[in-house]
Amino acid sequence: MENMLGLLRIHIQRGVNLAVRDMRSSDPYVIVKMSKQKLKTRVVKKSVNPEWNEQLTLSIVDPSLPILVSVYDKDTFSFDDKMGDAQFEIGPFIKAMKMNFQDLQDGAIISKVQANKQNCLAEESCIIYSKGKLVQNMVLRLKNVECGEVELQLQWIDIPSSKGL
Repeated sequence: MENMLGLLRIHIQRGVNLAVRDMRSSDPYVIVKMSKQKLKTRVVKKSVNPEWNEQLTLSIVDPSLPILVSVYDKDTFSFDDKMGDAQFEIGPFIKAMKMNFQDLQDGAIISKVQANKQNCLAEESCIIYSKGKLVQNMVLRLKNVECGEVELQLQWIDIPSSKGL
């Protein structure tokens, strides 16, 4: 892929207070979509506070495209139930990646993205210099559902054959 800028690793950490879609619980999994790319976590059985702790990796060609996170309840005998979705932009993260951050201390905050009505952030999202790399922690409030949040972390991966940022 000659137009690829790099890879975005999305660490899907956990779901918090997800909606109940079965009798007393749910069997949630996450689907991450960007353009034609679609990635999926494993199903966590019988939990509304699942710990996925999974890393999904997207190839980034156009950093202006939004990333859609959807949560579903796995069903055996019928279609899977939707448990909400959220969308986020990687523009602020890409902007921070272009800054010079060689001489920073571990844990230094590069920038912050405020939660507002236009984004799905449940709280302020910090872009941090951690262990020689930039990471962005996010708590996404799910839409189109009565409750639920997904916690994740972004990390950029440069690859030698890519165009780079």
